[in-house]
Amino acid sequence: MIAHLRGRVAARSTGTVVVDVGGVGYLVHVPSADRIPPRGEPVELHTSLQVREDSMTLFGFPDRAALETFDLLLTSSGVGPKLALAALATHRPDVLRAAIATEDVPTLTAVPGIGRKVAQRIVLELRDKVGGIDGDLPSGGAGAGGAHTPLAEVREALVSLGYGAGEIQTALGELDPDGEVPELLRRALRSLGAAATAGSRR
Repeated sequence: MIAHLRGRVAARSTGTVVVDVGGVGYLVHVPSADRIPPRGEPVELHTSLQVREDSMTLFGFPDRAALETFDLLLTSSGVGPKLALAALATHRPDVLRAAIATEDVPTLTAVPGIGRKVAQRIVLELRDKVGGIDGDLPSGGAGAGGAHTPLAEVREALVSLGYGAGEIQTALGELDPDGEVPELLRRALRSLGAAATAGSRR
């Protein structure tokens, strides 16, 4: 894996930079070329290599906080490298992390490509990882003295994301009632996403 590059800027354009390292040019996708030095100047980037069946793409960031936020966003279902990069082109890493931790959906939807439902999903899946609201799921939890099962918490989360009762019930029927809430929620979202994709192909 290529985790770090240090060399000179061979070329730069909107969203990409070519880093010359010992005579080898690496094409790196970056959130913004504004923080990249001019051509011929030294540059140092923290990188993430994304490998797919038909391609290998290198993403680079001027600091480790941006790289760690990029990697964090990729752990949310439905967020790919391009969308994560767009988020970092729109907001600083600390702003993104604060938005996730405080459920600031409007800040997240300011990112091109992130709608309200995707933003809410990012919050639900990632806020615990950024030290969010005591690890709890969205409001409507157990309450004083009220027992809440894992499936009930997942149901509330899906309702808050705007899913209908029928599709929620179908998704819940595929889950282990004794599972952990975060994992159950991830599985339910994957199931709902797969169902939506299948429906669009009909």
